[in-house]
Amino acid sequence: MNMSWQMASLLLLGGSTVLLFVGMPVAISFIAINLIGATLFLGGDAGLQQVARNSVAAAINFSLTPIPLFILMGEVLFHTGLALKVIDGVERLIRQVPGRLAVVAVVAGTIFSAISGSTIATTAMLGSLMLPVMLSRGYNPVLATGPIMAIGAVDMLIPPSALTVLLGSLSGISISKLLIGGVVPGLILSAAFVGYIVVRVLTRPDLAPPTPIESKTGWARYELLFLYVAPLASIFVVVIGAMSAGIATPTESAALGALATMALAAGYRALSLENLMRALRGTVAISGMILFIILGAITFSQILSFSGATQGIVTAILGQGLSTLAILAGMMLLLIFLGIFVDQVSMMLITLPVFMPIVQRLEIDLIWFGVLYLICMQLGLLLPPHGLLLMTMKGVAPPQVTMAHIFQAVVPYIAMSIILLLIIIAFPAIATWLPNLLG
Repeated sequence: MNMSWQMASLLLLGGSTVLLFVGMPVAISFIAINLIGATLFLGGDAGLQQVARNSVAAAINFSLTPIPLFILMGEVLFHTGLALKVIDGVERLIRQVPGRLAVVAVVAGTIFSAISGSTIATTAMLGSLMLPVMLSRGYNPVLATGPIMAIGAVDMLIPPSALTVLLGSLSGISISKLLIGGVVPGLILSAAFVGYIVVRVLTRPDLAPPTPIESKTGWARYELLFLYVAPLASIFVVVIGAMSAGIATPTESAALGALATMALAAGYRALSLENLMRALRGTVAISGMILFIILGAITFSQILSFSGATQGIVTAILGQGLSTLAILAGMMLLLIFLGIFVDQVSMMLITLPVFMPIVQRLEIDLIWFGVLYLICMQLGLLLPPHGLLLMTMKGVAPPQVTMAHIFQAVVPYIAMSIILLLIIIAFPAIATWLPNLLG
């Protein structure tokens, strides 16, 4: 069947986007579009057989193996209660600063991001553990919820991050370099969040009334740091170290990380059979969902390119005579716009088949592009009205916290992420320096 590339792209990209907007599950909407596309463009039965072969090939793709392992690390942390020890350890260290509990949430959240591969888990856990404490001490709901959601989003930038592995796998960018590339931007954002909280509370002390803290002195103050925080944070060093030294592939590093997390939990006598089963069940649920989506992704990009849609769109965009910077800016704006409506995985599926040929044709640095892409995805987690972390927050917050509070709370953090995006566009080295140094 001969169809113009404009019609083909409208059918495939438009169709999948419409199904997602209507609220059909991601995996099912892509499989549905694939079946239509395979019949039209890959020739009836032969096309459908090709879809089946692709699905098997996608499911046994070795580069995706770190995803369940990274998710398992986070699940073990949360179900064994080790995460609580991290929060307590951080809280003992941080002296009386304005908005102290909000600062503790950001610092603890940053440490979690280095040992957990799931953004939602970080937000849900900090939200259920720290938010009630902040509210009971008279913190304004807007000031209390903002940092928790914002630091959940940073989790996507700081490895181990399941979405980064997926991005690397779908785009063909080096997974280990991409994981390391998110470290510096992630830490910059965490520091900016702490600075913002302190300044905000200095100007409006009523937002976070200071609470007396029992200051521990001597060993008691550092005990949890040495017993829990440092050993757990060392897992991050093991994962990143093994990967950047070239000793281990991302998959092997993820396996090391998962083993180390379980070994520590067992060492602290926190790992019961029940906890482990809970963690494994959580891991299977999340990984299964991601794997289903990937089945659709691989076929989708094949059908797109086979129908001539990819080539047509790429040629049309490059034929406009726009500068590389303008095209890059357009891509980022499209990602932020999509982030308002669809989840991160759908964003990758819709855009990567078209973006990557353009990026390669323009010879844009892949790691730089990958980190910018991650920041746009991280923004999508925070953008009202459907941002995943806003929904997560509403789910775990006490009833007195309204959706209006949550929307208002997230605005300054979105602004800081956009500023970081602009800074990295201006100074690519922020994203590329560390991966190139270690790689």
